[in-house]
Amino acid sequence: MADHASLHQIASDLVAPGRGILAADESFPTIKKRFDAIGVDSTEANRCGWRSLLFSTAGAEQYISGVICFDETLRQSNADGVPLPRVLADAGIIAGIKVDKGARAMAGAPGEKVTEGLDGLRDRLSEYHELGARFAKWRAVITIGADGRPSTRNIAANAEALARYAALCQEAGLVPIVEPEVLMDGDHSLARCEAVTTDTLRAVFAALALHEVDLPGTLLKPNMVISGKGAAEQADAAAVAEATVRCFRNSVPAAVPGIVFLSGGQSEQQATANLNEMNKRYRSVIPWQLSFSYGRALQASPLRAWSGSDVAAGQAAFLHRSRLNGAARFGEYSSDME
Repeated sequence: MADHASLHQIASDLVAPGRGILAADESFPTIKKRFDAIGVDSTEANRCGWRSLLFSTAGAEQYISGVICFDETLRQSNADGVPLPRVLADAGIIAGIKVDKGARAMAGAPGEKVTEGLDGLRDRLSEYHELGARFAKWRAVITIGADGRPSTRNIAANAEALARYAALCQEAGLVPIVEPEVLMDGDHSLARCEAVTTDTLRAVFAALALHEVDLPGTLLKPNMVISGKGAAEQADAAAVAEATVRCFRNSVPAAVPGIVFLSGGQSEQQATANLNEMNKRYRSVIPWQLSFSYGRALQASPLRAWSGSDVAAGQAAFLHRSRLNGAARFGEYSSDME
């Protein structure tokens, strides 16, 4: 039986004012690509060293409430032999874990994907809880296409998987982060992104209700409503904020304690500025905490600064980006702070 009070507290702590989540759950191919860009071999030791650098950055706990880890990371220890989940806990940061097995082509649906990983998930969640994780993440991807994508059945299949995952998480004592990402790939307009995101979120919350998922013990990790990368007209931060908040008002129940945005291919500055604009304009009139769960938007410049050897430079850059996103939580960020 799930301890709902504990789940509510963890979810609330993860979206505490001024704080957000670091997504450090890159798969082996993804982190290899990022290491290749700075000339660093993607060995287990280097991956552990990089994540240890992030997790032990003094002062980051003021702005970082939780970290989504990859399976390997949750089992690693730092150079002093301290397990990485314990490094986080000692800093007052909650350890989380990515549990999906990735998006695969959906049968009979060209260009669309459905996320796998439900088989054996109950046992894996129990083990992750023992290893120190207190929340989890499952990502679904929705593609907008000129050929009518996304299909209703693709949205429904991903919503069902997200709901089954969330119910299993709560049973295991883990807060589920529900991540339905409408991809920014394509030349679609801001309005098209808003319509698809609204349809997707409504389907997700209908599935969560069907599976009796306790919403105060969950967090939502959605895309922002933004123009497609190839669109001729790119919406500015004010338009993104207005469309995103309007979309959520039409689709996200007030019982959800917080929304932790993915950066979704945005630059570090763009992701921070868009979050800031939403909190600046709407923070006092919406029921949810608007926060962040960024990967590249928190790691890109620290990774370049580190480049495999300069720990102090990497930590300084990570603390700087964390501070800027902490300011955006209050609508107090400006480009002058960069």
